[in-house]
Amino acid sequence: MRGTAWRWAVAIVIAAAAGVWQERSGPTYPVRGAVSLGGSRVPLALERSHETGGGQPVSVAAPDPAIAGEVAFRRFPTGEPFQIVTLHREGDRLTAVLPAQPAAGKLEYQVRLTRGGENVVFPSRPAITRFKGEVPVGVLLPHVLAMFVGLVFAARAALEGLRRDGNARPHVWAALGFFVVGGFGLGPFVQHYAFGEWWAGVPHGWDLTDNKTLLLVLAWLAAAWACRGGRRPRAAVVAAALVTLAVFAIPHSAWGSQLDWSKVAPPATTSSSSQR
Repeated sequence: MRGTAWRWAVAIVIAAAAGVWQERSGPTYPVRGAVSLGGSRVPLALERSHETGGGQPVSVAAPDPAIAGEVAFRRFPTGEPFQIVTLHREGDRLTAVLPAQPAAGKLEYQVRLTRGGENVVFPSRPAITRFKGEVPVGVLLPHVLAMFVGLVFAARAALEGLRRDGNARPHVWAALGFFVVGGFGLGPFVQHYAFGEWWAGVPHGWDLTDNKTLLLVLAWLAAAWACRGGRRPRAAVVAAALVTLAVFAIPHSAWGSQLDWSKVAPPATTSSSSQR
């Protein structure tokens, strides 16, 4: 009993670590850092994902009233000139708003700060933010939970598969079931709400999230098939676990849905911005 509890604890830790890695390594995690201006450290955190319901706020903590700045942005990927929007002071912060974009539309942007004759830019390579539609909590939460629980059972199956007398079969079927529900059942709804597509993976496209889901389910389907008739196929289970490890090592939302700007009219320059 003690050994079983230990293996469950290890499986949960593995799943949690994979979840944290997916969030923090992905292209939607904020770009964080700091610049030095006037002898003061100015921290920055630039968001890389925003809902289509409105413009994306940009906010910089800058208590020094001598610090001013602007945000340079353009649609990504394009060769358009950067547009400039001024950062306005609101107390101890400088704020601006990037214009709202259609679902899957991306902007690249960077903050440019000045103080007297000093100038700094962050980040040196513009951050890329992607706009998406709002996904209802009733869809998103069960999707995330199903994928996480599936990962727990996958790790648990792997631990059993590594034991000479282990029985991974029930954990294999549980992992497969949760991955099917979370990835194939709820995943397309998440994709549809966020980007207007039900499936953007093979054979319709190269969306990496959808293709990772497909590979994940196929790996555990193969492991489940190998377990038929009460068999205990250690190699097949470990192989499925290695595929899962590879899938979750790839940052979440990498190579995700991206709007083709050639099919969208170029943005108008407003009175609050200028081109450079």
